[in-house]
Amino acid sequence: MIRVIIFLVAVAVLAAFAVWIANNPGMIVIEWPLLHRNPVEVDIGLVVVALVVCAAAVIVLYEIARRIILFPEFLSLFMRRRRIARGYLAITRGLIAVGAGDPYAARRFAREANRIAADEPLAMLLAAQSAQLAGNRVAAEQMFQQMAGREETKLIGLHGLFVEAQRREDAAAARLFAEEAAKSAPSLAWAGQAVLEFRCAGGDWVGALEALDRNMRNDLLDRATYRRQRAVLLTARARSLADTERDAAKVMILDAVKLAPDLVPAVALAGRLLAETGEQRRAGRLMEKAFRANPHPDLADVYAHLRAGDSARDRLVRVEALAKLAPGHIESAYAVARTAVDAREFAIARENLSPFLGNPTRRVAMLMAEIEELEHGDVGRAREWMARALNAERDPAWTADGVVSDRWLPISTVTGRLDAFQWRVPLAHLGTPGPVIEDRPTIADVPQVVEQVEPIPEPVQEKRRSAQPLQEELAEEKPPKSAPAGPASVVIPPLRPRVPDAVIPLIHVPDDPGPDAELVDEEEPERQGEGWRRLRGLFW
Repeated sequence: MIRVIIFLVAVAVLAAFAVWIANNPGMIVIEWPLLHRNPVEVDIGLVVVALVVCAAAVIVLYEIARRIILFPEFLSLFMRRRRIARGYLAITRGLIAVGAGDPYAARRFAREANRIAADEPLAMLLAAQSAQLAGNRVAAEQMFQQMAGREETKLIGLHGLFVEAQRREDAAAARLFAEEAAKSAPSLAWAGQAVLEFRCAGGDWVGALEALDRNMRNDLLDRATYRRQRAVLLTARARSLADTERDAAKVMILDAVKLAPDLVPAVALAGRLLAETGEQRRAGRLMEKAFRANPHPDLADVYAHLRAGDSARDRLVRVEALAKLAPGHIESAYAVARTAVDAREFAIARENLSPFLGNPTRRVAMLMAEIEELEHGDVGRAREWMARALNAERDPAWTADGVVSDRWLPISTVTGRLDAFQWRVPLAHLGTPGPVIEDRPTIADVPQVVEQVEPIPEPVQEKRRSAQPLQEELAEEKPPKSAPAGPASVVIPPLRPRVPDAVIPLIHVPDDPGPDAELVDEEEPERQGEGWRRLRGLFW
């Protein structure tokens, strides 16, 4: 609108000037000795028109001369802009091909982008991603190393190197890349989480706490998650210091209990350390509060042994008082029954287990076998209960990622995930199986879920069983009194770090190109057979 107004004002001024010239005619007299004649008289209107024409001619000639002189520079700029446009077009199409999972198109556009704009960050990224998609991890790692050496692409280069190190199971290199990325950019979520998991896997609880605090300062996790994970790390560190630096361990574990009062391992360890330092009443209150909210055999065991010199009957009285805080719960009944068997109060043990004998769990069935043998010496009834234990329902245990452990661990032994172990029935969280997709699934199609089964005595086989006394068998199978009955110890598999997400999330992710037994040829597709080569020979 402003431009229109300015144009109209200019036109009005010129029109007014032309009208003024027309209303005020005049002559311009030119006297010049070189003319050798009378002075020349020219109309003023003609002079104005001549001046305008001359000015326009000068401007046109100047522009023509300037264009001729600057033509090489203009041509170079045009070619450079055209080359940049072609490069970005190749990069765009290449990234689309990577996202679509087309390795051949991605490789073709990557070569074109490298030829046109080799130093562009996006061209380098496309080259790395296309190499990952094709399974050429050596080329991908070389490209990520080049990117890590440049300041503008350092972080994405470190991420790519981290992914490749994880895939070749080089934990040391992966940790170095993650540490460098976290140091360069503390707000990177993948780097902060990777550093935390690597330090936990190495047992560096002090470093893990520092990494967790740094993640919290950079808003990488919420407040509730931070409190829970800090409590887990404090518990792990207190457990490592419980035998050497008891005072420091007690301070740490009490802080963990404040952060996560429902963390059973923290509460159990806090009760044990308080009891060992003569604070039995404080430890008892702590155990009672935790057991009322979450009945657990570890809490009952620690509560029963608050005073080391107590007799079995004294422990029974204490556990009975604890069980009243969670009446009707199977853990309350089992804790009383277990302590009653130790005190040889079999009537109390039977009374507490009677509500659960209709559908007993494995612990209940095994404890009933022990009661039958110890109270009456009835080997037949004991074997009957042991046989029922074979098909009985499983008891809750510490489980994480398909691994069952008889004790709590701060991290998963499979993925390295912090606070992974939960107290529940093993594999119950997996739910019912889904529909069958193929009639004959292969071994690779079966989910690799590891399940460790508790050792259960063999069923009754009178003809093949030796004459060994049942008392010795029960002594071998009975868990120690200082630990709650549960699944047997398992051999913890070596920790395998988690494979992170791709550098750029894709439909067919470059980080998962499949088996690398055969890499895609850079010059011709793998899928070329004899027929394809013959067909190609007809045209090329």
